[in-house]
Amino acid sequence: MNMHGWTGKITTIDLDQGIIRRARLSEDLARGFLGGRGLGAVLLYSMVDPAADALSAPLILAAGPLTGIAPMSGRHSFVTKSPLTGTIVDSSGGGFFGSELKRAGLDALIITGESDAPVYIRIDDDDMSIDDASSLWGTNVREATELLTAEHDGRVACIGRAGERGVRFASIMNDRVHASGRGGIGAVMGQKYLKAIVLRGTGRPGVADEEGFRDAREEILRLLRANPALKSLSTYGTPSLVSLINYFKLMPVRNFRDVRIADVESISGEYIRENYSLKRHSCHRCSVACKRSTRELIEIPEYETIAMFGPDCDNDDFDKITDANRICNDYGMDTISCGSTIACHQEICGETHELTELVSMIGEREGIGGELGMGSRAYSEVRNAGEASIHSKGMELPGYDPRGLLGQALAYATSNRGGCHTRAYMVAPEIIGKPKLIDRRTLIGKPGLVSIFQNLSAAMDSLVMCRFSSFALSAEEYSDMLSAVTGVSYTSEDLLRTGERIWNLERVFNLRAGFTRADDTLPDRFFGNGGINRDEFKRALDEYYR
Repeated sequence: MNMHGWTGKITTIDLDQGIIRRARLSEDLARGFLGGRGLGAVLLYSMVDPAADALSAPLILAAGPLTGIAPMSGRHSFVTKSPLTGTIVDSSGGGFFGSELKRAGLDALIITGESDAPVYIRIDDDDMSIDDASSLWGTNVREATELLTAEHDGRVACIGRAGERGVRFASIMNDRVHASGRGGIGAVMGQKYLKAIVLRGTGRPGVADEEGFRDAREEILRLLRANPALKSLSTYGTPSLVSLINYFKLMPVRNFRDVRIADVESISGEYIRENYSLKRHSCHRCSVACKRSTRELIEIPEYETIAMFGPDCDNDDFDKITDANRICNDYGMDTISCGSTIACHQEICGETHELTELVSMIGEREGIGGELGMGSRAYSEVRNAGEASIHSKGMELPGYDPRGLLGQALAYATSNRGGCHTRAYMVAPEIIGKPKLIDRRTLIGKPGLVSIFQNLSAAMDSLVMCRFSSFALSAEEYSDMLSAVTGVSYTSEDLLRTGERIWNLERVFNLRAGFTRADDTLPDRFFGNGGINRDEFKRALDEYYR
């Protein structure tokens, strides 16, 4: 089969046996599940008992048919079973790592088994090996990345000490500062004694229809350039959301016990731009360049990180937030779950340690950090204070209070990977007004809209495209680009049906893992007392399931 968009190649590396196997990607799988999240889901479903232990699950890295080709496509997905939630989980990362996987000639890399000693995987086009990582074990992300890039001319994804120590929200970091953050995939990698994956590729992905591709690309670039929300992201990065979310009283404050802070200026995007000398950074094929660092290359936190280490932890010191973010990135930990778990601890026990000290203790699994490294649900249950964990299906909620965003509330509850805003980013229509502004205070009409957003998000994560592109683009632009790149005719309806297929497969995985409708819910503190009407929410769930 002459494939465009896809390389047609999958490699499986068995760490138990030290064996590398190569296989072809079937046309049916490619067309039916695209790549990224969707391809990872169908491969995982075919390989593992969903009820099996998460830490023993395969770890799948996948690119998509648009990865490294279309604008805003510099992304990849890791797929496995989450040790934090027990659900299927995909975690998407940006930067240049996904494009390098494609250039190396792979649609997916499947990693199974556990090594007897620390190793890393090296892929240089068709030359692949499992190499000794004993000297790297015990290092954090910055040091490991520097050592590997000094030895190899390639892109690095690795875990820090948090992944080695089994922190249940450990991340995999690529290009040093880009996180595949949610769901604890770094702990799965650490359980395999796998420190890193080093990629180098020299291939050039081709397209089937050059003229159609140029037309689709120019239309996409025109829409991206004209979009006000993307202009704001390009100017301020995601911290542009801080003042907006606080204004609408949606900010998580003191473990979601309040919704607004008085002094938002000290942590806002405007404050950061005025008080720090900043450099802009972009992922591959991206003109938005939403990532920021200081001139000294200290990473500026994203909105979610600011919200969770800031107001949610009752902290308005931006330098402390920045330090917590830097420590998380170096240990390889999800900042959302880490900040939320610390906020949970503060509600139960008070402020027992300084914020950055706690973050380091979690990364080391040292002292109270050993308990906190299990995530807020497990920690709160041990403390007989389950109500203090703000989660859905074990995954901590991000920086948008669902009481004022009822579509997002429904999306949180029904998410296939737990408390996640990216499964259906209802903040876009309910606050930002993309594609158009809708009433955020009602559940009427939301079940169908949430389902559409979930299906489109599943398709985007499988192409693999940046979520921010959806502020400017619709299913029509994505399907036009996909058709031109692959030579396979896709309509917007085809793309949404493909997303629905992927979503339903994930749902079946979770059902077989033991999840039921009872798990599609939110913490009790969000219901009643001026919050979400529980009966209306149940009726919305009934409509959603129909």
